[in-house]
Amino acid sequence: MSRKKAAKGKASTSSPSAGSPTGKGAGRTARSSPGIVQMNGVVHPSRPSVSNSSEFYDIAFKVMLVGDSGVGKTCLLVRFKDGAFLAGSFISTVGIDFRNKVLNIDGVNVKLQIWDTAGQERFRSVTHAYYRDAHALLLLYDVTNRTSFDNIKAWLTEIHGYAQQDVVLMLLGNKEFGVPFMETSARSGLNAELAFTAVAKELKHRSIKDPSEKFKLQEYVNTEMKDAGCCRS
Repeated sequence: MSRKKAAKGKASTSSPSAGSPTGKGAGRTARSSPGIVQMNGVVHPSRPSVSNSSEFYDIAFKVMLVGDSGVGKTCLLVRFKDGAFLAGSFISTVGIDFRNKVLNIDGVNVKLQIWDTAGQERFRSVTHAYYRDAHALLLLYDVTNRTSFDNIKAWLTEIHGYAQQDVVLMLLGNKEFGVPFMETSARSGLNAELAFTAVAKELKHRSIKDPSEKFKLQEYVNTEMKDAGCCRS
């Protein structure tokens, strides 16, 4: 059986391998494992692969968390991946970091390789290199920080300039700007699971390209939030 081992930890600040959502770190070319087929940057194992948590996956996608420094990107990722809240002193992400998680989406095991980016201006050139092969972008702002909200337009301009044209984009915390949205909380876990699950569903449906399967990201989010009383954790 082909075994694809997902790396976990800090990535370097060099440019990642183009078109590879499963690269182990920036600046190193990902090697294709036997039984792995890559199409448009999406990994389709011909035989089930294994993540570093011993979970088999059928398909893998690269997801990026972007937004100003201090808006809670790392906290949201840790809440989703480990079910925990990072309390204590605030430490900014330096460069790029990532974690993997496998979700069962309609019977398909979808691995999300989630990249946590630094929001500081001095790391922007590094972040730009990772936009190119991202399949989805989660743009965050802090609901208690007006400046981070005002900077959303600048982030969207940057995304449209460097990311793929058909990238899945979700804004966490706002009802405007013409992209799917929801409010999240890393502390309470509010919608943390839903945000990543919704993106995984969208990516899975796009990769299958079955006209008979209709999926609308915002409608799914609205339905799930309504069924959960708008307080899903």
